[in-house]
Amino acid sequence: MLNAVCRRFGDFSLCEDAVQEALLSAALKWPEQGLPDNPKSWLITAAARRRIDIERSESARRQREHTAAGLAVPQPELAPADDDTLTLLMLCCHPELGDSSQLALTLRAVGGLTTAEIGRALLVPEKTVSQRINRAKKRLSGARFRMPPPEERAERMAAVRQVLYLIFTEGHTASSGTAVNRIELTAEAIRLTRQLHAQVPDDGEVAGLLALMLLSDARRPARTRPDGTAVPLAEQDRTRWDSAAIAEGVGLLEKTLDTAQLGPYQIEAAIAAVHDEAARAEDTDWPQILALYDLLLAVAPSPVAALNRIVPVAMVHGAREGLRQLDEIGGLDEHHRVDVVRAHLLDLAGEAEQARAYYRSAAQKTLNVPERQYLESRAAPKKSP
Repeated sequence: MLNAVCRRFGDFSLCEDAVQEALLSAALKWPEQGLPDNPKSWLITAAARRRIDIERSESARRQREHTAAGLAVPQPELAPADDDTLTLLMLCCHPELGDSSQLALTLRAVGGLTTAEIGRALLVPEKTVSQRINRAKKRLSGARFRMPPPEERAERMAAVRQVLYLIFTEGHTASSGTAVNRIELTAEAIRLTRQLHAQVPDDGEVAGLLALMLLSDARRPARTRPDGTAVPLAEQDRTRWDSAAIAEGVGLLEKTLDTAQLGPYQIEAAIAAVHDEAARAEDTDWPQILALYDLLLAVAPSPVAALNRIVPVAMVHGAREGLRQLDEIGGLDEHHRVDVVRAHLLDLAGEAEQARAYYRSAAQKTLNVPERQYLESRAAPKKSP
């Protein structure tokens, strides 16, 4: 919808307002009146009419009614067949916006994430996210809806990659809701990254990002039980993993590692490949994974990467060493994953009662229902035989 209206009118901020009002109108009318024959056309037409109303109001205020007189409701069926989502993505990553504003606006406009989900992804308060989005929309007022020329794309590429990564991450492990993953987000992130890779085939980090997505998404069929509860990596039925996606991801990774400068997405893809290529959980090459995490922290240090490294540390050097290093990580005090990792390490160390306490704490912090159910099952006292 946003692509179609922006294509016709060009102004991102006003077009987004019109789209939101069309969605609101549909939410109020459709439950009573029923779905129209073509819901998509109805929504686009409603948004276009609302956009014209906005323009007419502004024109009247500025005594420029002749501008509104030339506007007409676009016919959705006449819209170009090509996909403009990458254009919208590039627009939201405009260099006039700061990095944080680019991320927040793009995750909202392209990824469809709520401000709360964006806050959890960026580890900032929801109010801060809302303020960044509003500022970004004001800065983009008047910006044309078009793909920037090749010489301007390079400065936007880092933000584009990060946005696609965060959209995929929210889909792969949903931060809230009743499903372990949100397929509509992972599928869209993979689709857009494929398009981006086709445009910039020599960008090693775009290729690495696509490989990471494919290698991670390949495990999706085995990540939940029939009742929807989560299955941890070590317990997954690996015969259900998508072997074609794994082969494609490994092939992309091998090609880009031979030709491009090493970057964090390539390293994360290599970590995923080591997991995917192990036929059994006990065959996992943990020393290699630990070495890759050390390299990742050297290239792109972050609290999340440091936390993800802790389990490989425990698998190579023992649970006690993992617990010691876990205590040294800062910046994630309220994140439930810290409690999950601590509980897992305490389990490995034979401290079952303490482990259950941290599983219980993690369950109270997560907003994802299947994950909460899994953590609560781990927190429950073991039944005597």
